[in-house]
Amino acid sequence: MNIKTRLSIQFTFVVIGILIFFSALVYYFSYTTQRSKFRENLLEKAQNTAILLINVEGVDSTLLKKIHQATRSFVEEEIALTDSSNNVIYSNNLHYLSDKVILEKSYRSSPNYFSIGEKDGVSYNHTIDNKAYTVYVLAYDNSRAENLIEMRTVLFWSILFSVWLSITASYFFSKLAIRPISNIIYQVKNINSSKLNSRLNEGHRKDEIEQLAITFNQMLSDLELVFKSQDEFVSNASHELRTPFAIMIAEADYILGKKHKAEEYMKHISGMVDDLRKLNALLNSLLELAQLNRKNQVVLSLVRIDELIFNTIQSLKAKYPGRKIMPKIEYSDNENDLLITGNAGLLEIAIKNLIDNACKFSTSDVEVKIGNSSDNLTLIISDQGIGIPKNEIDTIFKPFKRGTNVRYIGGFGIGLSIVAKIIELHNAEIQVKSIEKEGTRIEIRFRK
Repeated sequence: MNIKTRLSIQFTFVVIGILIFFSALVYYFSYTTQRSKFRENLLEKAQNTAILLINVEGVDSTLLKKIHQATRSFVEEEIALTDSSNNVIYSNNLHYLSDKVILEKSYRSSPNYFSIGEKDGVSYNHTIDNKAYTVYVLAYDNSRAENLIEMRTVLFWSILFSVWLSITASYFFSKLAIRPISNIIYQVKNINSSKLNSRLNEGHRKDEIEQLAITFNQMLSDLELVFKSQDEFVSNASHELRTPFAIMIAEADYILGKKHKAEEYMKHISGMVDDLRKLNALLNSLLELAQLNRKNQVVLSLVRIDELIFNTIQSLKAKYPGRKIMPKIEYSDNENDLLITGNAGLLEIAIKNLIDNACKFSTSDVEVKIGNSSDNLTLIISDQGIGIPKNEIDTIFKPFKRGTNVRYIGGFGIGLSIVAKIIELHNAEIQVKSIEKEGTRIEIRFRK
């Protein structure tokens, strides 16, 4: 069952319930109002009967009966008048008002209303000269019965017509309300992996359905970015992996093609070993980047940034034995000022990549500085190397993106993308300032 039909049925049942409830209220109040009015008329008849028979001289039972027969009376009217001993001293057209009933309906309170069958009755106590009399009047309210029958008929057809009207209206309005969702479904069906640039109509961006379209469009934007990154990553990775494999196959074919001197074998095998080392480094970088992209949660702890810097510099000295890597750290009286919340292993990878790039693309000294403020710790790595072309600074953190001025320097273009991901996982900020042929300055701002 679709939402449109379910909404129509639910709305119809709600309307039916409301109509039945209010119809029952109308019927009940109409019934009680007419019954109260009829009882007032019965009480007036009982009072008149007592006054005529008891208070007025010259009126006896025979004359009173003639008066009742000559005047307009209620339908199936019964009248009885008893003395204090419950002896009937006057009666007219008795049917239900037997002696037993009179005894049962005799009450001290007056007036007292009662019902026998479909008839309504009243007992009225009348006192004169210290003598007590009771008048009983019982009759059938024909007008009320006819009115209630007519009311039931009107209410029945009114409910029936209202239900039909509510079904029609609810179906129309539910169809109108669901139309934006139907439009979204139609648009979503036309979106696939090759059409991720498509977007849903966001309307006026106010109601919940339009907010859903906005959220879905944001998800499509994220998916489009992921798919583009994945395609770019696969394309670049396949290209980078194809080159060293092709070189090693050519080297192997050359070695197997004919006999060579031992020196030539050693030369070509050494070249293949170098290519394998490069390939191993490339694969390790790819694995690190893939692992960072899959990482949803990083285990964080307190890390001393100065110790991390010293360890990283010490590990790079073997690779660049003649290069000066100068740490400059601003210390304060509080030893905890150099503590940040992070993952020591990931941060060491990021800092090592940055210092390694500074050493690789420059021949002068590399400076590693830590600035200390009340809220932040700032890590600045600067060199006086070849720099980065101005129009390429925004793309250096993308996988396999390398500057056009470093194509003859070894590397794969993955290191800075790993750095960017690690910095993002630590909620830190990174800025790059570089002037071609003058040097590069990379600044990372950590929150304490």
